[in-house]
Order: sequence, then C-alpha cells, then structure tokens
Amino acid sequence: MTSATIRPASDYPPGGDAFRHRHLTGIAQLTPWEISYILDAAEQWVELNRAGAAKHDDALRGLTIINAFFENSTRTLLSFEIAGKRLGADVVNMHAAQSSVKKGETLIDTAMTLNAMRADAIVIRHQSSGAVQLIADKVDCPVLNAGDGRHEHPTQALLDALTIRRRLGRVEGLTIAICGDVLHSRVARSNILALTLLGNEVRVVAPPTLIPPAMERMHVRVFTDMDAGLDGADVVMMLRLQNERMDGAYLPSPREYHALYGLTPQRLAKAKPDAIVMHPGPMNRGVEIDSNVADDPARSTITEQVEMGVAVRMACLDILTRRTRKVPGWN
Repeated sequence: MTSATIRPASDYPPGGDAFRHRHLTGIAQLTPWEISYILDAAEQWVELNRAGAAKHDDALRGLTIINAFFENSTRTLLSFEIAGKRLGADVVNMHAAQSSVKKGETLIDTAMTLNAMRADAIVIRHQSSGAVQLIADKVDCPVLNAGDGRHEHPTQALLDALTIRRRLGRVEGLTIAICGDVLHSRVARSNILALTLLGNEVRVVAPPTLIPPAMERMHVRVFTDMDAGLDGADVVMMLRLQNERMDGAYLPSPREYHALYGLTPQRLAKAKPDAIVMHPGPMNRGVEIDSNVADDPARSTITEQVEMGVAVRMACLDILTRRTRKVPGWN
C-alpha cells in the first residue's frame, strides 16, 4: 500500500465496510480507521452513560453474552458485564479459573462446550498467549479478547486512546511515554500497536531487565533513564509492577524501583506542563506511582479510563454483533 492510498484514520468507509472483522482478538488486526471507527462509536455511549439513558438501551436485547474468564480480573469482568447489560443483553459470567478447566478439560473442549451453548458473543480472558484466537477459530459467534497472556489486551488500548482523545483533543501527533514492566505487559503491547498506528511518537521507559528484546522493531524509542524518557511527553502511561517481579530476579527491590522509575511530582515535571497521567490499574501506590500524582484531578485520568472502558466495550459488543442482528449495511 502506497502513501497515496492509505486512508486517513478519520475517513472510514460506510456500513459494515468500516469494520470487517468477525472477532476482536487484537489491535494488530486493525487499521487506523477501524480504531477511529470504534472510538467514534464509543463516544455516543459515553454521553448516554452519563445521562443514564443507556441503562434502558435495547440494542442487544435477546442476545446472550458469555464472559469466560480463565484468569481472574474483577475490574475487567465488571466492566464487560456492565457494558453488556447496558445494551440490553443477557450476560452470563463464567469463572473458568474455578471451572472444569482446572480439572483437566482442554481448551478445545471448552471451546466446543461454549459453542454448543449458542452464545451470541463470547468475551475471553486467558493466561496463555494465543488462547483467545484458538477459541475464536472453534466457535460460531464473535469473540472479544479481554486479555491473553503477554499477547494483547485490545479494549484497554482502545479505552486509553479514547481517554487521550477526550482529554487532549486528539490522539495523533503526541509524544507518549509507556513506563514500567513492558516485558510482561499485554497492555503495553496493545497500546504500542494502537498509538504508533495512529501516528504518535511512543517511548518505552523501563529498567533493562523489563524491556523486551528488539523492542525498537515495534517503532518505539527505548529509554532506561526515566527523566530522559519523560522529557517533553504529552502522556505518561504507567504500568503495574506485579509482585512476582519484585523478588530480585528483575528488580533489586520495590524501594529502588520507586527511586529510579516511580512517578513522583518531581519526575512528572519533566513532561509537558499539561501532560496527563494514565494507569490501567490496579495501582501499587508508592511503587510505580505516588498517590499525590495518581489522585491529582488536573493530571490523572485513571478514573476516566475506567469510565471510558465501559463505553468502549459497549461499542465493541455492539459492532461485533451487528451482523448477527442483521443491522442494515452489515451483511
């Protein structure tokens, strides 16, 4: 594809041609205009959620959505459940981490079982990279990835993009620093894919032990010095440092990590004066981020990210089920 034929992100085709995918398993499958299409679709749900009208929306009335979470996540599960119910769907939560999968049932068997239940859409979270795609290949309904291993977490990247766009007025041409445990983060991977695709300068800031090999191949700039990585940034996106990384294998101690890579007011001053601060949650206060930064309403967007998460997931469920519902133009 030549530069002359690349469609601008804001210029998407009409009807079903705007989003041709049956599933949403990752950002890697999307074009810039497909991302913009989802963000624009989510805008209506933001406003309706705030007005309270979406509680009575019946776009997905009569449809059944299964949230199959093979990996625990109260926040993401709750967000998807609220999204489905606000669209009028019947939502069933399958806590697969405590199900027969623990007793030896294979993932393919589980996929076949889910398919036999004739759900209209399945939301899947799994601890293994690629598991969501494997299930998507075996079922007859749309599948939405709620996070798989170190691979992707597409709705997190989409809600982050929507948050940035609403707070800064655009989500292109910005300098965005993604800081912390990039090596193990599917959130980082999906955000890198989305934000570079939309034309931003993306920086990765982390200790050398938490930077994946050949990171530059993802078209990012790599920094191991936090102050240098934040210099002039429009967006500072912090990543959660998981407890198992603090045992000395990747980091000497939480205290040393905070000293070198924790986001403090003094460190945030290196970014632009109006830079926003993001975090996917849950936070380790006093480790990757100070409370007075996380709770600063002028800079922090953390609660807005949660709000945008419901709207984005509503948009994704709506879009992925339009062919099932035979929406005009979506054949």
